[in-house]
Amino acid sequence: MDLRQNKPPASPEHSRRIIGVDPGLAASGWGVIDFDHQRIRYIAHGCIETKADRPRSERLFSIYDRFRTLLEAYHPSEGAIETLYFSKNVSSAIPVAEARGVLCMSLAERGLPVREFTPNAIKQAVVGRGTADKAQVQDLVRLILGLPSIPTPHHAADALGVAVCCAHTILV
Repeated sequence: MDLRQNKPPASPEHSRRIIGVDPGLAASGWGVIDFDHQRIRYIAHGCIETKADRPRSERLFSIYDRFRTLLEAYHPSEGAIETLYFSKNVSSAIPVAEARGVLCMSLAERGLPVREFTPNAIKQAVVGRGTADKAQVQDLVRLILGLPSIPTPHHAADALGVAVCCAHTILV
């Protein structure tokens, strides 16, 4: 796990710190931003990866444990997570759903509100079109956050997109 910074910068009292999550069993992307109702500021991003040769229960516990470490390190005020989407193979959606449940539970355990967004809502909030492709979303995330390149891995870029969507659509 790469925290990108040793200590998160202090967030102004009037800003919200949002952790966005792109859930997955093999790789769960995460991204942290601050939003003060006028601007979005990038804080950090990364990916929690698990090894396919480990038992599923061990992989889920690893996601839970490592995500809790991130929550402790970055002190978000809320979480945003992509809803489950699958088109044809429901059996491949089950491990993602389990990882998503562990991530939501981690946020709820800290008493944080969990906002859920569909893939189309994320595309609409970031690009302005619900039919945008993944590359467009990732490039706009880069531009919105003022980053020199698209965040990698792509799960982390997607997670930052979830956080940006939350900032653009939820007013507290």
